Amino acid sequence: MDSPEILLKDGHLWYDPHFFPTGESDTLLAELQEDIAWRQESVTIFGRKIPQPRLTAWYGDPGKVYSYSGLTWNPLPWTPALLKIKTKIESVSRGASFNSVLLNLYRNGQDSMGWHSDDEPELGKNPVIASVSFGESRNFQLRHRLHKKEERHSIVLAHGSLLIMLGETQHFWQHQVPKTAKTINPRVNLTFRWIL
Repeated sequence: MDSPEILLKDGHLWYDPHFFPTGESDTLLAELQEDIAWRQESVTIFGRKIPQPRLTAWYGDPGKVYSYSGLTWNPLPWTPALLKIKTKIESVSRGASFNSVLLNLYRNGQDSMGWHSDDEPELGKNPVIASVSFGESRNFQLRHRLHKKEERHSIVLAHGSLLIMLGETQHFWQHQVPKTAKTINPRVNLTFRWIL
């Protein structure tokens, strides 16, 4: 990719597939798998409780509570690895700061994330979401809320990559990480946010 900028209809992305060097990415992946307090939670979808098809964790500044799909997260304190990652992405995030991070551990190809937008009220208007990936590359798909068939985009999020979603992206676009039948290794994804 010649430019990290990706301009979508009603959306704006910035993607660097090699933001963290391979050696540093390997180290961070191992630390995150070992040190994070991973949990498998159940979410409420259409009135039913369903186990999430991945492991999750929530870290951040004290009091930065986050709620989605019937779950309410109280933050665990930052680890040294999370602070290191946060500091590095804030150096390129165009003035955006982050006070919390949602972590997802995709254990295999059957772990996934369904269509959604990061548009909860506590994220404010036009939230900047910085997504860091370590481990197995996974397909990250986007679709426009109003033009779901015509306006689609796909990015393979690589080991050590950084994707920043900017502007009105969360208002107009949904994203997902679909299942894959391939035999693949684990992936850790971190989405850094600012909770009001």
